[in-house]
Amino acid sequence: MFTPRSNLLSYVDGDDDNNDWVEYPDYLNRRRWYATNQILPDGRVIIVGGRRQYNYEFYPSDSKLYWLDFLRETRDGRNENNLYPFVHLLPDGNLFIFSNTRSILFDYDGNRVLTEFPEIPGGDPRNYPSSGSSVLLPLVENATAPTSIEVVEVMVCGGAPQGAVRSARAGEFARAISSCGRLRVSDRNPNWEMETMPLERVMGDMLLLPTGDVIVINGAGRGTAGWENGREPVTAPVIYRPSAPQIWRFSVMAASPTARMYHSSAILLGDGRILVGGSNPHVFYNFTGVLYPTELKLDAFSPPYLSPAYDPVRPRIVGVRAAAAPAAVRGYGEEIRVSFCVTRYLTRSAVSVRIVAPSFTTHSFAMNQRMVVLRIVDVKQKASDMYTVTVVGPSTAEIAPPGYYMMFVVHAGIPSSCIWIKLQSR
Repeated sequence: MFTPRSNLLSYVDGDDDNNDWVEYPDYLNRRRWYATNQILPDGRVIIVGGRRQYNYEFYPSDSKLYWLDFLRETRDGRNENNLYPFVHLLPDGNLFIFSNTRSILFDYDGNRVLTEFPEIPGGDPRNYPSSGSSVLLPLVENATAPTSIEVVEVMVCGGAPQGAVRSARAGEFARAISSCGRLRVSDRNPNWEMETMPLERVMGDMLLLPTGDVIVINGAGRGTAGWENGREPVTAPVIYRPSAPQIWRFSVMAASPTARMYHSSAILLGDGRILVGGSNPHVFYNFTGVLYPTELKLDAFSPPYLSPAYDPVRPRIVGVRAAAAPAAVRGYGEEIRVSFCVTRYLTRSAVSVRIVAPSFTTHSFAMNQRMVVLRIVDVKQKASDMYTVTVVGPSTAEIAPPGYYMMFVVHAGIPSSCIWIKLQSR
C-alpha cells in the first residue's frame, strides 16, 4: 500500500493470523498521489504516474525512475485528466495504458512505446478527475493453441465532458458521459467500437462478474470527481453482457437508496455479490447539513444470478485437486480437477471454470482486475449430482500474474461461490 502524497510503502508481512503492517518511509523514488499499480508476470508491481509524476517505478525497487512522456502529453493543464491512468497487463507481457483520451501499448522493461492506438472518439477525457472507468474483458484460453489468447479487448465507460472540471469548480455541473468504447487490441488495426450506456455516469466502478459480464456501479450523473464537484447520484447499477447482440448488452438493475459519490468503491465478493462502500465528497468527514453526507455503511448488491430461482442449476465446488501441487497452490499449464455438485446438470458446453484476480479499487478503477477462462479437458459424472471438470491452469504468468485468485465454476450462466487458489511458478 502506498500512502497518498508520500513515498511511504506499507505492506502486510506474512500470511498467517499474526501478520501486521510494516512501513518503509522513503521507499519510493517519488512521492505519489493518484498513481496506478499493476502486478507483473515476475511478481513485481509497477507504479505508474501520479500528480505531476510523469514516470514509473517498481516494487521491489531497483532504485531507478523511468520517465514516461505519454503521461505529460495527456495532461490537461490544471484540469489534469491523466491521473489514475488505466493500466492493463496484456497476454503478450506489455502494458495497455490509457490516459485522458489516448492509449498506448507499452514495453515497460525497454521503456518504449510500441504502438499508439487511435484516440477514443468524442474528445472527452476519461481519467481522474473526469473519472470514467475501464476493464480488461475476460481472457479465454485457446483450446487449440494453449499459450495464445485470440481476443484481447479493453473497455472504457463514462467520464465527464471536456471542460467539466473547470465548470464544476465554478458551480456548474456538466452532464456526465454515457458512451463506452471497446478496443480489440489483438486486432491488426484496432479501432474503437462505441456504445451508449442507458445512464450517464461519472465516478462509476466497472467490475467483472464471475459470468464474464461487467457491472457498472456507483457514481454521479453530473459534475466530476473532487471535493463537492458531483451532483445527481446514479444509484442504479448497469450490467453489460459483452458477448450479447449489441441492442441487448445493457440492463439497468434495481436502484440503491444510498448515494455513492466521490471516494466510493466496490469489489467482487467470493459469493458473487458486489460489496459497495464509501462516499465522502468533503475535505473532512461531514454527516450533517450537506447534500451528500459522508457514508460509512457498506452495502452488498446481488446480481440476478443469485436469485433462488436458479438454485437447481447453481454449482457448488466441493474440492480441487492438482497432481503436483499443495492444496491451494497451482502451477502454470498444470491440470486441475474441480469437483462440484449441481442438482440439474445440463451439458458439458454449459460448464466453464474461471479465475478472477481480486482488485485494489479506488477512484473508479479496479487495479489488477482480470479474469481468465480456463481450458477444459473433460467433464465427468461421479455420482448422481457430482461432477468433476478437469481444466488446465493459465498457460503463462503474462496471462495471469502470480498471486491469489478466486476460482468459480459457472454452469448454465450461474456461478458457484468461489474457492481461493494461489498461482506461482515452479
